[in-house]
Amino acid sequence: MILDTFADLLIEIGTEELPPIALPKLSKAFADAVGSQFQGYGIAYRAIERFATPRRLAVLVRDLQTRQADQESVRRGPAVRAAFDASGNPTPAAQGFARSCGVEVTDLGREATEKGEWLIYKSLIPGRDTVALVPEIAEKALAALPIPKRMRWGAGIEEFVRPVHWVCLIMGATPVEGTVLGLTSAPVTYGHRFHHPDSIAIEEAASYEARLLEEGYVVPSFEARKTSIEEKIQAMASEQGLVPRIDPDLLEEVAALVEWPQTLLCHFDEKFLEIPPEVLIETMQTNQKYFPVEDAEGHLQSAFIVITNLESQDPDRVREGNERVIRPRFADAAFFWSQDIKQPLEAFAQRLETVVFQEKLGTIADKSARVTRLGRHLAASVQADPELVQRAAELAKCDLVSSMVYEFPGLQGIMGQYYAAHSNEDPCVCSAMQEQYLPRFAGDVLPSSACGLALAIADRIDTLVGIFGIGLRPTGTKDPYALRRASIAVLRILIETPVDLDLKDLLQTAAEGFPAGVIADDTSSTVLDYMLERLHGYYGDRDISADVVDAVVQVGVSNAFDIDRRVAAVSRFQTLPSAPELAAANKRIRNILAKADSGATADTGLDSDLLSDPAEIALAEKVSALRSQVQPLIEDGNYVETLECLADLRADIDRFFTDVMVMADNEAVRNNRIRLLASVAELFLQVADISRLQ
Repeated sequence: MILDTFADLLIEIGTEELPPIALPKLSKAFADAVGSQFQGYGIAYRAIERFATPRRLAVLVRDLQTRQADQESVRRGPAVRAAFDASGNPTPAAQGFARSCGVEVTDLGREATEKGEWLIYKSLIPGRDTVALVPEIAEKALAALPIPKRMRWGAGIEEFVRPVHWVCLIMGATPVEGTVLGLTSAPVTYGHRFHHPDSIAIEEAASYEARLLEEGYVVPSFEARKTSIEEKIQAMASEQGLVPRIDPDLLEEVAALVEWPQTLLCHFDEKFLEIPPEVLIETMQTNQKYFPVEDAEGHLQSAFIVITNLESQDPDRVREGNERVIRPRFADAAFFWSQDIKQPLEAFAQRLETVVFQEKLGTIADKSARVTRLGRHLAASVQADPELVQRAAELAKCDLVSSMVYEFPGLQGIMGQYYAAHSNEDPCVCSAMQEQYLPRFAGDVLPSSACGLALAIADRIDTLVGIFGIGLRPTGTKDPYALRRASIAVLRILIETPVDLDLKDLLQTAAEGFPAGVIADDTSSTVLDYMLERLHGYYGDRDISADVVDAVVQVGVSNAFDIDRRVAAVSRFQTLPSAPELAAANKRIRNILAKADSGATADTGLDSDLLSDPAEIALAEKVSALRSQVQPLIEDGNYVETLECLADLRADIDRFFTDVMVMADNEAVRNNRIRLLASVAELFLQVADISRLQ
């Protein structure tokens, strides 16, 4: 078989319906694994296109080399000194190496290295045709997929995430012979389960997508299918003068459920609009995979858009079916709503005593009491009324035991806000019911009400201290209590709101709220270290390097808002022409101070009478002048201007290290010069330890 130098390769695995949530991840992993396999075999390609539907995983490898390059193999034998005797005759070691290579000793080469000269044997290994490697590569790529639980089917021993029904391997216009997952490859694929269940011949790899689109009623590209669904939803809603709510996660899941997406507009009884809209939206999106629609003002309408997987000959019947399915779900939600609002929100509080938060940390009621205490402590920092914060904390978790949230856990906080408003609670308290959970994910909005701020901080801090305190620190990828997310959330609130609050004090106050002996004594310091470590990720997302964060954290600041101002100042300081030299000089100073005797670095003040060299006199005068100049700047938190002022020290420090012998023979002079350097370091340490800058 003769192939062109480069050709397109199609690998398609046809299966029973794949898990929709995992489909995009499986598709990407399959393409990555195929690419990695070809790279490992030394076979080049231009690009890999991915295809994924509920019933197939496929890749189209563009411009793939049709043959491996020949590879030179080099085997090293014995050292030359051991390969020949004094007369130059080959020793048994040399003869044995030559026999193992299938040649005579005279055919061996030599290689000189730093450790001596060695016998070597060079041979050329011919490259294999790519087509002969494809089945093996496909098998290895499928075996490498992130599938936590594989299944078997039929009488075979093959395993995959779902039973496999066909395998299509074709390179250029040539079918690839071979077996993958127990099935013999054939140059055919299959279309839509209902619209085109018969086989579709694939004459060449490049025609794969077009054949499925034109003949098979299948949109094989996951991204193209997702885009098509979104466009169709937008178009259908626009025709009705409506605006669709398109949740990105739902869109991706629906795209993984269908091969030939079609839209259908359905309606429900307007009486259900009396229920909070979030309930209806949650039901439509989570339970039924429907897309709700709103009017131009954002008010939910009594309609929704369904994505079907076929072109129905009787769309009205399909519409009626979907409308019939949603009706009892909405009726249940209406019942839960009517039952829950028969009593005030605080009436649910007693039931919190029956819900365990964590075995060693008590019930949700116990946690609420701790959060209430901590919330009052926080009230002044967020400029909130302590009484309102206390009321919000007492009610914060009550909706967890309501009928609605029991049925729809994703509505916690949202329903609390509705129930609080229905109970005529203060608006600040109502807002806090939902805002206590903000931010829920990276980039999410932060709480805006004072009560919401207090609860969002207090609830997470209580969880962090409690879980760390009983020894359940996150390990590796396991973080069942979402402590990483809680830490980042608190830091974001403190920095971006901002809230001028000392974390060390807050964590200690939280720790004091637990009964004696429940949590470890060093819990507050452990949690503080953990949270400050999260700053590397927080600032890394903003392209601020880890050394800048280290420079600030190392000076012992535990106020996140203050840390942020210092980080901004150090980042700006790095752009100054004198920054590299000052960072190096500070590193040199810190090294000198680290090696000096404790007596030399003791804070006994600088003795001006011991200053003799013009360079050290000038540096001492500059330090004294800058100390009085930057002190008010430090007190105002103006760290940018502080570092800009301290940058003027560069010339004096350089001159000092050039002209002055720090480690003078005279002990008093030596110690005085060390104290002068200590005073220089102290000026910078009021902002950051710039010796840590790279």
